[in-house]
Amino acid sequence: MDKKDGFKPYLPLTFLIGFGFFTMGLMDPLYDNYLPKFLGDYIGSKFIIGGVMTLDNVFALFMIPLVSVISDRTRTRIGRRMPYIITLLPATAVCFGLLPYAAGVSLAVLIALVFLLNVFKQAARGPVVALMPDSIPGDYRSEANGVINTMGGIASIVGTIGLARLMNVDLTLPMLGATKNRLPFPIAGFLVVVAVILVFAFVREKKADEDAAEEKVPLFSSFKAIAGSGDRSALLILASIFLWFLGYQGVLPFLGRYGVEELGLSEGVTAFSSGMVGIAYALFAIPSGYIAHKFGRRSTIRFSLAALVAVMIAIFLQDRLGAMMGPANGTRTFVFWGLLFLFGAFWVTVITNSFPMLWQMASFGTMGVYTGLYYTFSQAAAIASPPMTGGLIDLFGYSAMFAFCAVCMLAAFIVMSFVKRGEAGEKAVSRD
Repeated sequence: MDKKDGFKPYLPLTFLIGFGFFTMGLMDPLYDNYLPKFLGDYIGSKFIIGGVMTLDNVFALFMIPLVSVISDRTRTRIGRRMPYIITLLPATAVCFGLLPYAAGVSLAVLIALVFLLNVFKQAARGPVVALMPDSIPGDYRSEANGVINTMGGIASIVGTIGLARLMNVDLTLPMLGATKNRLPFPIAGFLVVVAVILVFAFVREKKADEDAAEEKVPLFSSFKAIAGSGDRSALLILASIFLWFLGYQGVLPFLGRYGVEELGLSEGVTAFSSGMVGIAYALFAIPSGYIAHKFGRRSTIRFSLAALVAVMIAIFLQDRLGAMMGPANGTRTFVFWGLLFLFGAFWVTVITNSFPMLWQMASFGTMGVYTGLYYTFSQAAAIASPPMTGGLIDLFGYSAMFAFCAVCMLAAFIVMSFVKRGEAGEKAVSRD
């Protein structure tokens, strides 16, 4: 394609690939919001429920890198990622749709289905993510990542603001039976299957014989090479990813409870807190890719990290001042939501541009390896952070989680200052 046309010729393809991300954005918020409710019908301990809720992160830590590397080495008539996408995502959809029905049978059935759901979902995630850098030239991956993150953000809005409302619908439908506290899950499962059909029908991977000669590097050998190389940029980006996810995942699980216990919101309204992040995510994902293309990925990420530090400090101060002023009021809530909207705008800018920096350093044959390393570090943070933040909340109150997040973002800002590679203007080592 003519380089003067820029990213525009790749936009339709990227949009179609984005349907894979739509599936994840649709399922994740429903899972996070309602699985604790299903488990709570059988389990009284919040600690045990929290342990079950970390299963997805534990599986992600191992399954995403493993299947990503396996897909790097896969050669089929329909491509190297597609076989996993068209088998694992429909299996995920079936398990997800059955989740509330399993909850109505027994705890053992529910746990077994949660186990299977997370195996399929996390195994599918790596090939879904790696499909984009396989298809889009390195110079335009920030813009492309913005498009697919927008698709994920739209799906999150559909899940949290749209489908979640259907939990209260009380009907009896053919095949589905009673719909009370169930209906969003089979509908989401159906939409996932539709998205998979669209991806399979319209996205064509590069032919296997074109990349057969690419070097295949094992995951741990690749990480060892990164750590031992003279240029530590990839390792520093991975360290930054761990730090900023440590901060983000420390706040995310407690936003709902903060809204109820500190702001006096109802269970239904408190979901708007995470919804504000999702709305900003969808609105700013695409622009953030274009901004990074103009000003540089590293500079854009560092500016956004500095802004995230400022936003978290503002929320921390608002929380402390609000606690001294007494009961929460509408103004305090709207200011909180406004700050979360800003958080979402800068957060998606970091996420949109960090993946392309890593992909810029990968070869075509190791794209899945670098995708797996990204998730290894981000999911390790997702596992470690909630207990750390929970302990701080127990000791110092909810405001501590905002201070913790600010410190993590500041540390990531400092580490990113030493990164030297990963810009769109560099010659990408992957074959475009």
